[in-house]
Amino acid sequence: MTFIRKFCTAIATTALPLSMAMAAPAVVMAPGGAGGGYDAAARVPLQVMQETGIFTDGSQVTNKGGAGGTIGLAEFVRTTKGNDNGIMSLGSIIVGAIILNKSPVTLDDVTPLVRLTDDAGAIAVPVDSPLKTIQDVTKALAANPGAMPIGGGSIGGVDHVTAALLAQTIPLDPKKLNYVAYDGGAEMITALAGGQLKVAISGLSELGPYAEQGRLRLIAVTSEKRLPNLDVPTLKEQGVDVVIGNWRGIVGAPGMSDKGKQMWLDRFAKMHATDAWKKALADHNWTDAYLAGNDFSAFLDQEKVRQKKVLESVGLIK
Repeated sequence: MTFIRKFCTAIATTALPLSMAMAAPAVVMAPGGAGGGYDAAARVPLQVMQETGIFTDGSQVTNKGGAGGTIGLAEFVRTTKGNDNGIMSLGSIIVGAIILNKSPVTLDDVTPLVRLTDDAGAIAVPVDSPLKTIQDVTKALAANPGAMPIGGGSIGGVDHVTAALLAQTIPLDPKKLNYVAYDGGAEMITALAGGQLKVAISGLSELGPYAEQGRLRLIAVTSEKRLPNLDVPTLKEQGVDVVIGNWRGIVGAPGMSDKGKQMWLDRFAKMHATDAWKKALADHNWTDAYLAGNDFSAFLDQEKVRQKKVLESVGLIK
């Protein structure tokens, strides 16, 4: 074998596996229904990476909702161990759901990567509803909570906690709420439009597009201040001292290598700096909440403690 042939053979046997590893598509878990917040949190960053040339090898997204995201989390942990291409979207909801459901699989089983966004909550009613303000809602709840079905995400999630905090301001025992949990936004919107629900609570990124289409009416947002380009008052403006949001981010597979973790951290850092990502934030009414690596890990540890206290305060756990 000539020197040139030996050299080419060495290149082929060493460079090709690396090339194949780099070309592998992302294996992505969105632990909620299609069209919901977890789904967007999984797909939109990858779309921006594709558009900007940061990561162009494609992705395989699986939607598996239920129990606040813990069913999808368990499936992700079971199927992606050691996979450097495995990532999952998550958010504030899953932290509370793990506590509430006493899930044997927790965020200690995955690899924290980045917190990306914060999504203000919104409260909506049917377009023809007589409920015009949050005071109308609280009066109706005080009079007959059972006759006021409220739709939202999973039991113990941000939407449920928002409803519970709202009830406490009446004051009303949160356990008396007629709260109906949904895995995905589309099903909840159909129920609201059809009159099965009187009120819906979800992220603005989910409810906003339906409001623009005239399928529902927004009566409040849960942010500290009014949001730009949105003529909807906050709860605080309407005399209800409640501010709450839903952060969302990405974790990696259990046992992800240090090299794989750094690969994804580099990709998200590049994505975060692009104009395309800034546009995506604006398009989805998301607030930039970027936090990466060890800082995100520390934040998750703090969230576990904070959310346990919140769930205790509204009577959802003892």
